[in-house]
Parts: sequence; C-alpha cells; structure tokens
Amino acid sequence: MTIASLRDLYVEQLRDLYDGENQIIKALPKMIESTESEELRSALEEHLEITRQQAQRLETIFEGLGEDAKGEKCKGMEGIIKEGSEVVKEDMSDTVKDAAIIAAAQRVEHYEIAGYGTVRTYADLLGEEQAVELLQQTLDEEKEADEKLSQLAEEINVEAEEGEGEEGGSEMESEETAKPRRSAKSTAKKGKRVA
Repeated sequence: MTIASLRDLYVEQLRDLYDGENQIIKALPKMIESTESEELRSALEEHLEITRQQAQRLETIFEGLGEDAKGEKCKGMEGIIKEGSEVVKEDMSDTVKDAAIIAAAQRVEHYEIAGYGTVRTYADLLGEEQAVELLQQTLDEEKEADEKLSQLAEEINVEAEEGEGEEGGSEMESEETAKPRRSAKSTAKKGKRVA
C-alpha cells in the first residue's frame, strides 16, 4: 500500500493494531495457562475478553471507513509476543514465572498504548468522531490493564524475591524481614513518583 496521506497512514496503523489484537487473542490463553497466581490469571482472562471487544471496535472503524481490516502482519507485536512465549517455556519457579509473565504483558500494553494514542490523534485530525470515541475507549482500557498489572507486580515481584531469599535463609528470618522490606520498597517507590 502506498501511503500518500495522513488518512492512508491512519488506515495502515489501524491494520497494524488489528493484526496485533488478533495475535494477542491467540497468545493470551497460553500465558493464562502458565500462571500460578489466581489474581494474575483472572486479570489476563478479563483482558482476553476485552481484547476481543477491542478487535470488534476496530472492525467497526474499518466498516465506517469502507476499508478492509486485513493488512500485513504486525511485526512489532509479533516480536513482543514471541519474547513472552519464550518466557512461558523457561524453567523457573512459579512466582518468578508470574513476574516474568507480567513483564511480558506490560510490554504488550505499552506497545498498544503508543499505537492507540497515535491513531486516536489521527482520527481526531481527520474528523473521524466515532472512531475517536472508540479508540479512546480502547486506549483507556489498555492503560487500566497496565495499571492493574503494575499493582499485581508489586505483590508478585516481592513474592518472587522472597522465594529466592528463603532458599538461602531460615523461614523465621524471611518472615521477619519480608514485611519491612516490602514497606521500604513501597515507600521508596512512592517517594520517586512524587519527586
């Protein structure tokens, strides 16, 4: 496809996102199956359903444009998903694997946030008001999913780190030091956000 205008670029970027969403729909069930944390599994299952709705929104936008949704494979998403799939196959403890799955899922979310923010801006410039609303809804969902994953990571990452510490120390020592370490890390993180 020759890109001769902003509209052409908009359509090409929408196709990229559409293919990416379909790649996610295929990849998420394997990640869900590999998680140990019920909270993480639930969050990923919920996002799988939302992802299906997001793909349908894109189809609605394509219908409004009179364009075909199919395009070239989204190579960026393909690479991110390939890395995430490799994580699932790695030999690691359950909590460390959950931490790695969160990291892989957040890479997907950040890629999507960048893509949806861009196409939403294009839609606004092109006067595509319905598309702006649909794309903003998806962008908000992606940001919400990223925030939920960040919240889960605060607990799961600490559990993964504590699991490593238990191998080298006594259980009593781990229990006594776990909560203060968590508090200190949370306090430090909050301090960085404010600064």
